[in-house]
Amino acid sequence: MTSLAALCLALALPAQADAPRTFAEAKKAGWRLYAPQSTEFYCGCKYSGNKVDLKGCGYVPRKNAARASRIEWEHIVPAWQIGHQLQCWQHGGRKNCARNDKRYQQAEADLHNLVPSIGEVNGDRNNFSFGWLPERSGQYGSCLTQVDFKARKVMPRPTIRGMIARTYFYMSKRYHLKLSRQDAQLYQAWNKTYPVQAWERQRNQRVACVMGHGNEFVGPVDLKACG
Repeated sequence: MTSLAALCLALALPAQADAPRTFAEAKKAGWRLYAPQSTEFYCGCKYSGNKVDLKGCGYVPRKNAARASRIEWEHIVPAWQIGHQLQCWQHGGRKNCARNDKRYQQAEADLHNLVPSIGEVNGDRNNFSFGWLPERSGQYGSCLTQVDFKARKVMPRPTIRGMIARTYFYMSKRYHLKLSRQDAQLYQAWNKTYPVQAWERQRNQRVACVMGHGNEFVGPVDLKACG
């Protein structure tokens, strides 16, 4: 075994028996976890099954109405960002990492980093970083999340900024991912400005019951309370 392979195995973390092992399994678990609330992440729109209630939340498709009407599963910390810090990405990209790298497999399937998103916003977000943008309205109707394609930046709606910050801190610590100085400063500011809300604590508890651990940056969980 090469020293690199040994390091990857050493960094792989023990998982709950019921925890998803692949992105496909994580998406199936995600449908069950979010079923009681059925609210997508970036715009706060309700959905039923895979169909988004666009009129109910004032969402207006920017370009792709078909994709806007459906739910897709979004990594808050993009798979691209996770993979680019691992050697496996240099030798076959995402497919190689998903097939051969234990740490990547666990990160890609981590439900703490996975949320339901309007498909069009998920596609527009791409692997862009989060940040501040000049406020403007109407890009997606009433949705407050904005995308600047030229700057390759996304400014999420205020309600989810704190959760995004705490998810980045969690993923960075658990999977040894580096944050740039600029990102670290941004997320520290968001974490302070947008403190943990009740719905975020509830989500953390539900996800912990599947993953076997919570996001410590959100707060403690009670695994004995899991059904």
